[in-house]
Amino acid sequence: MTYKLLFGIHIILFAITVFFTVNPWYFLMLSIAQILLVPLTLQLILQVKLRLYYFVVPAIISVIVLQTTNETSLDIALAFIYLLFTLAVAIYGFVHFIQRGFAHLEEFSIDVGLMYLFMGGIWFFAFEVGIDTGFSPMLTWLTAIHFHYSSFLLPIFIGFAGRLYKPKSYPFFTSIILVSPLVVAAGITFSPWLELVSVLLYIIGIYGFIVIACKISFKGILQKILVLVSFCAIGMTIIFSLLYAVGNALGLFHVSIEFMLKFHGVLNCLLFGLVGVIGWSIWTPPSPNVKWNFPISYIRGKFVIGEQILEPYKAIETYNGLVDNLDVYINKENVQPAIIDFYENTKQYQLFSEVQWHTWFKPFAAIYGLISQHIQQLNLPYSSKQMEMTGDIIAVKDGRFQTRAWLRKIESDVIFVALYSLHKNGDKTYMNIALPLPFSTMIGILELQELNNKNLLLTSQTSNNSDAGIYLSFRNSVCKLPLQEQFLIEELPSGELYAKHRMKIFSIPFLSIDYKIVKKDG
Repeated sequence: MTYKLLFGIHIILFAITVFFTVNPWYFLMLSIAQILLVPLTLQLILQVKLRLYYFVVPAIISVIVLQTTNETSLDIALAFIYLLFTLAVAIYGFVHFIQRGFAHLEEFSIDVGLMYLFMGGIWFFAFEVGIDTGFSPMLTWLTAIHFHYSSFLLPIFIGFAGRLYKPKSYPFFTSIILVSPLVVAAGITFSPWLELVSVLLYIIGIYGFIVIACKISFKGILQKILVLVSFCAIGMTIIFSLLYAVGNALGLFHVSIEFMLKFHGVLNCLLFGLVGVIGWSIWTPPSPNVKWNFPISYIRGKFVIGEQILEPYKAIETYNGLVDNLDVYINKENVQPAIIDFYENTKQYQLFSEVQWHTWFKPFAAIYGLISQHIQQLNLPYSSKQMEMTGDIIAVKDGRFQTRAWLRKIESDVIFVALYSLHKNGDKTYMNIALPLPFSTMIGILELQELNNKNLLLTSQTSNNSDAGIYLSFRNSVCKLPLQEQFLIEELPSGELYAKHRMKIFSIPFLSIDYKIVKKDG
């Protein structure tokens, strides 16, 4: 069955709903999304999969019956069927997110749109059943509309755009769009001023994507016009939302719900939603194939990791360093001999660390410390004073090549249990580090680079074609995390080694560790 035929079928179903509806005309704004826009957008993502209709058909029939009949004893069951449909869509989005994680922001945007649809289903169910949400029935229904258009369609459209073109500004504008629905919900609940902030965020994100859409090379001029009309339409309607929010916050004037329905609602339904779906249906850019093929440690922890995690996996081999020969990663002639010696003879060195949690992250670090103290893994101190890290390198068998555990402690507390191995992909060799966690494993794939013909950089931040990154493995799924790591080691004029370990989340620094590395006497 072709997409054009499916489009025609959904048009007919919506036309039947329009003809027989018993509700006011503005209720059709949500119906067109439920009957037409949502199912057709899902087909663009799935590339026309008929199995989708095992979920779509009951949901559409439920919506049609609800819109074409007066209140009946079946209304709760019908609304619940649609709620289950949105839940199934959200689960699909979540599963796909788990499978690839944050590897591609444009795919994450699409997954978030799918998950947000469930929120629309909850608000629709609350309206139909008459649940007291603390708001008027009209506001409850408008919130359901919001999660079907701005929270479902818009993230998916910007995800499609990102598959074609991702300038440096793309992550910034995408992040704004993805977080704005939550800020809107908080604003409606708590403060008109917060609602105004949410609208301003939407304006920044939407107008950013209007500029991005102008620069995208589409398959044809018709698609470019339709997508631009779609983005420009929501750019126009968000101004109405701004007027409404300003009126609520300042009380200087009043923009009525009726006005918002006639202009904001109709333009979003037809020009943003319908024209957008038609535009992206002309050609939908395919999703990149994300599949991680690097070896993964099979060692998993339970509720406590610590030194005892290694006991069942100890091997008879002995290792002096984190690597046997640094030549497998880089040209050793371009790195200071002391740095090479540290990696090949790590046992002969003392480490003195200074941990610096960034100010914005300190409340989270304090809470996290209560957990890590019990788990005995990634158990970094909250204090920034210099402390010596002691430990050992222990051979283990975990299904990877020549794995060795670097156990680090501060006094009697285990700080890290990191399992070092390596793997090759093409002509590149990566350091493959596993950190056992409760029922899972965090994986750091680091690329080694020579700097200035003397220093060494280990980094998870490289090109899209690299394996480098921070991942979480749970059962058979590998999810790329929004974490970035860099470890720069250099030799000081005194002969001591100095290392800077920097961690970021969503490209925002949150942790810095400075190491002084000294060779033991003798």
